[in-house]
Amino acid sequence: MLLFNLRDPLTIVIFFVVIIFAFAYHEFAHAYVADKLGDPTPRKHGRITLNPLPHLSLVGLVMLALVGFGGAYTPITPSLLRGDRRRSEALVAVAGPIANLLMAAVFGLLSRLLLGGFLPYPDGFIGDVISQLMYWGLYLNVFLAIFNLVPIPPLDGFTILMGILPRNLADQIAPLRQYGMVALMLVLFVLPTVGIDVFGKMIRPTIQFLLQLIGGW
Repeated sequence: MLLFNLRDPLTIVIFFVVIIFAFAYHEFAHAYVADKLGDPTPRKHGRITLNPLPHLSLVGLVMLALVGFGGAYTPITPSLLRGDRRRSEALVAVAGPIANLLMAAVFGLLSRLLLGGFLPYPDGFIGDVISQLMYWGLYLNVFLAIFNLVPIPPLDGFTILMGILPRNLADQIAPLRQYGMVALMLVLFVLPTVGIDVFGKMIRPTIQFLLQLIGGW
């Protein structure tokens, strides 16, 4: 995974700083929308806050450090959401990727202002820090947004798909949730060893397009 390619200590520090906020505000968006749709669970667990710490998962961060794949989570009770349950869940799910794209847009704007000479670009160590911060802020948020939109459980994309499909089709694929983690691990770690890079073919072109579109990278 991406993390294993990092060697420079500064890059590793910046990577983890950015990923912590990318994870946290992705989950905050889930929590905020769920709260607005009537589910009190996130608020009861202290998740309606911009403080990133309550949103983080120690297990997720340790997994990220050890195997290059991790994450965070938001406690939500779907049965308490107002309106059509499937569509309400889909709204909660899509909020996370949208939050990441908004963060990517902020880093992209700053990147364009710096690269375009509209803001002073420091030399030396400070310039290196800013350069890496802009790159990882843009890249990781775009990656998380697109990755989470892939319609494989437990990713947000599957919940979004369930919300937009006709009910009869959604009911037919709903049982796939119980096999989601196995399928995800298979696609992420097993298939690439035999030359089948499903996510690379699906995600990489989209990420590259958005990096160029948003930040000019």
